[in-house]
Amino acid sequence: MDRPALDAIDEKIIAELTRNARLSHAELGQRVLLSRNAVRQRIDRLERQGHIRGYTLVRGGHEDEDIASALVLVYREDRLRGGEVLAALKRIPEVVICDVLSGEFDLMVRIEARSLERVQGIWEQIAQMPGVRDTVTALTLARVVSRPRG
Repeated sequence: MDRPALDAIDEKIIAELTRNARLSHAELGQRVLLSRNAVRQRIDRLERQGHIRGYTLVRGGHEDEDIASALVLVYREDRLRGGEVLAALKRIPEVVICDVLSGEFDLMVRIEARSLERVQGIWEQIAQMPGVRDTVTALTLARVVSRPRG
């Protein structure tokens, strides 16, 4: 049975729940700019359609190897007035790091998503943002070092 495609808000809801499945509907609604009731209805639909098949406890200590990740180096049209690009990147839940760089590139963006298709969709979204001149993208093939902060 084919499942209906997800829209951008559904993707954001799934990304937020993937990060923290214990979010309240109200908190999730604030993050995706919907009412608590609208979020509840979407989650119910996503569960019925099979996009969400359950909630589970994941013990710490092991990296999730099913996550696709990429680095996107971004050239902006105007470094000094490129705040719209930064604001747009902050709204994408799968953007886990966004650093302003000196040198040739303006921004380094790290994407972590549940599939390569989602990484590609986010890359396309970034490339089409007003104020983005060009991008260079590298997919992560393997993680060799992953140190906890602190």
